[in-house]
Amino acid sequence: MATSTHPLASSSRLAIELEKVDPEVPFRASQSYIHHTWARTFHSRPELYLRPQTLPEIQKIVTLARRMRKRLVTVGCGHSPSDLTCTSAWMINLDDFANVLNVDKEKKSLTVQAGIRLKDLNAAAAEYGLTLPNLGSINVQSIAGAIATATHGSSLSHGLLSDNIKSIRIVLANGQAVRCSASQNPDLFRAALVSLGALGIIVELEYQMVEASNIEWVQSIVPISEVFDRWNKDLWTQKEFVRVWWLPYTQRAIVWRADKTDKPEKPAADSFYGGAVGYHTYHVLLWISQYIPRILPAVEWFVFGMQYGFRNQTSRTAIEPQRTGLLMNCLYSQFVNEWSIPLSRGPEALNRLTAWVNGDERTADLPFSPKGIWVHSPIEVRVANTTGKDPRPFLDTSFPEEPTLYLNATLYRPYNQDPPCRERYYEAFEHLMKEYSGRPHWAKNFSSSINHEYLSSVYGENLDRYLGVRDEVDPEGMFTGSWHRRTILPPKSFFPILPLEEKEVVTRERKSGGVDWVGEQARWWDGGDGGVFEKTGREGPRSESEESFDLMAGAEAEASVLLESLKEGKEEEMEVEKRYRGMEGEGVFEKM
Repeated sequence: MATSTHPLASSSRLAIELEKVDPEVPFRASQSYIHHTWARTFHSRPELYLRPQTLPEIQKIVTLARRMRKRLVTVGCGHSPSDLTCTSAWMINLDDFANVLNVDKEKKSLTVQAGIRLKDLNAAAAEYGLTLPNLGSINVQSIAGAIATATHGSSLSHGLLSDNIKSIRIVLANGQAVRCSASQNPDLFRAALVSLGALGIIVELEYQMVEASNIEWVQSIVPISEVFDRWNKDLWTQKEFVRVWWLPYTQRAIVWRADKTDKPEKPAADSFYGGAVGYHTYHVLLWISQYIPRILPAVEWFVFGMQYGFRNQTSRTAIEPQRTGLLMNCLYSQFVNEWSIPLSRGPEALNRLTAWVNGDERTADLPFSPKGIWVHSPIEVRVANTTGKDPRPFLDTSFPEEPTLYLNATLYRPYNQDPPCRERYYEAFEHLMKEYSGRPHWAKNFSSSINHEYLSSVYGENLDRYLGVRDEVDPEGMFTGSWHRRTILPPKSFFPILPLEEKEVVTRERKSGGVDWVGEQARWWDGGDGGVFEKTGREGPRSESEESFDLMAGAEAEASVLLESLKEGKEEEMEVEKRYRGMEGEGVFEKM
């Protein structure tokens, strides 16, 4: 594609820079894309929306972004309901970068481009008799997006999806593609396993698969007293996969459990909201509850009785391929606030949360009144086990000392309307989770009170080491936005604004529901068109040409040995800059 005929050539700055890069490498960009999350909770309009198909195209995008002083955000299906993927700068979608690169039948591993969706990865693996070892509730995310926020399933036999990553290739802010694994660039690997999109663009992953099989699942409705009775016995160990949906108003729960089987497929019986009538009936009832919230206990009794049964021990069963049997229907637009706590604290936490929802303030012992608050249900209860796992992601939401419990307080948005209980319910829920040193799910709707100070208290030096890696591989903040600033980065007084960091300018309610998010791009730091390459660094103003940025990138690449010929197995400790706690650790890169 000749740059002189590129549709964006009318942009004088971009036209100049396009003339300087290889015209044979396409630059697939549009200016009319409007991004929104799957739940339509947030909307943003990027300046450019990019759909690369090859690694050289991705590297060209990074080079141009560096010269144009633009932030880059990588996005897949946008299933996260938070503003993590919002930008007014440049947005990259890797849906066209989604091929299977290699299949190792002996090792049962697949190497894939990072844009491949989980469902397509499983479909490709099925041709070789393989499947993903575990899944969350859906399979429409890209593999890179799923691991970036610590996606997990529900099983004491498995941990995070990223536990099965053997190696990662990532394009950094200087345009170099670096491979990392447990033995090669180990600190970069531990950071990239849960990257939060702040390190670079993950382009390739080697994933450990397992033999494909069917699973037989059974779900039963039981009193919550039975769940508590079996909690420390066989509740979580009776099958390979177990999850629970907690119904706080009816004092019941749905227990779903599944194991591998050689039996032939057997479809499940039709369900209530699996059909059109039930689906729309539930949606309308949720909409009515926006105006009459006190009907929600009756809605819970009716809808989940129709779906799972009105009598305890009512069961449904089916046999499906594992790649589909682990999935569930997310139904409607929703807020999700999910936290992890130690599994042993689960009964106490669930008992207190159930009491609060039902107005029992004494048992709940939370500093927020439940009066007038009626919530949606169920509360999703899932588990993971990463004890003994090594290496661990720096920002692993699970606990290393014992199995982990994940509690997910879902609130539906009927016809894209926010539920009136959201603010106080989530305040109480998060306060409860913090009492158990809980860790928020990175992709979900936790509050702005979850910041560097709190996260330092639960992650300790692992947060420092992650930020040390981030600072080393992206010192100008090309992949940093307001979500990172308010959440994981230290306060501005201690950690000044980065040159390419994007800030949130305004958020405003949309008439059709959700929020418009508007950011301010890197150019606001340098004064606009006249001084695109003048920027404010941590030591004050400086002026450099676009060529010097490339020289800097080359120097960084050489210093960090970001080469395809990087020798494996050589380890030499590098001093990590004592930026946060004066801690010391391994450097991000191996040295020759």
